[in-house]
Amino acid sequence: MKVYIHELSGNSHKVLLMANILGLDLDIVNIDLKSGEHKKTEFLRKNPFGQVPVLEEEGNIIHDSNAIILYLATKYDNSKTYIPDDPILLAQIQTWLSKSANELANSIAAARRAAIFKNSIDHEDLKVKSHNFLQILEEHLSQREWFVGSNVTIADISLYPYVSHAHEGGISLNKYESIRSWVQRVESLKGFISFPLVETAASKLLIE
Repeated sequence: MKVYIHELSGNSHKVLLMANILGLDLDIVNIDLKSGEHKKTEFLRKNPFGQVPVLEEEGNIIHDSNAIILYLATKYDNSKTYIPDDPILLAQIQTWLSKSANELANSIAAARRAAIFKNSIDHEDLKVKSHNFLQILEEHLSQREWFVGSNVTIADISLYPYVSHAHEGGISLNKYESIRSWVQRVESLKGFISFPLVETAASKLLIE
């Protein structure tokens, strides 16, 4: 099983995290985003959208981080913890995967990406979107330990990398006690692997 990643990509980290929790061995290939390797013909044959991560196994190619963790959990989690059979739980998981790919990607993840790669952004707009999103997560987690049901699922794995590293984009988690407790629960999972910390100007300032 081969996975193409960038080490600072939260979407890449969720795939590595899911695989490690499941005890899977990966052949990891780092793609140099700075040099534009992800936009070259060879990589575009694997993912025409030019994005990491990409997973290859047994001649099959899967791109999109949520699709990959869904695939890994469905195929390799015999306990069905991460992908339960219950239709209601599956629907709720899909809801959070969608929020990860939309609201999270366009707020906290966007602020972090801009800080790391020094992109020009409207930080005030992203700050408002990020805190609005975090407040929804905080209220949801105030009543439960995990995002869906009574056990960890791929919904938690999908949301964890960018939420836990929000400070790198200048978004503080200080006032979100339930989120911080949830982050600790994810980090206590057997097989957890950390996501590299990046010191940015925004993370130093922790803009509120």
